[in-house]
Amino acid sequence: MAAAEEKYTTKYDNIDVDEILKSDRLFKNYLNCLLETGKCTPEAKELKKSLPDALKTECSKCSEKQKQNTDKVIRFIHDNKPEEWKQLQAKYDPEEVYSKRYRDTAANAGIKI
Repeated sequence: MAAAEEKYTTKYDNIDVDEILKSDRLFKNYLNCLLETGKCTPEAKELKKSLPDALKTECSKCSEKQKQNTDKVIRFIHDNKPEEWKQLQAKYDPEEVYSKRYRDTAANAGIKI
């Protein structure tokens, strides 16, 4: 019998991502956590823990909801918060390994990286 495929926790899948994106305060809290310049909520801590692996594995351990939210968040930050996008890219993809890998996938989703 095969072991169940490893997935990230779905405990936070019902978080209202739109609420976070439209609130400068909430967005900044998550950003500061990811950039290690501020405190982390339990949800943000889980995101920070999963992010490097999710980038490396093309979100293969993500739930469908996590994939949808990832697409929404990437699109929002890229289109609306270019400075924050650059900061995240500098921290999590300084050599643009993932940006290059995801360029075609992102283009198909309407995101220019």
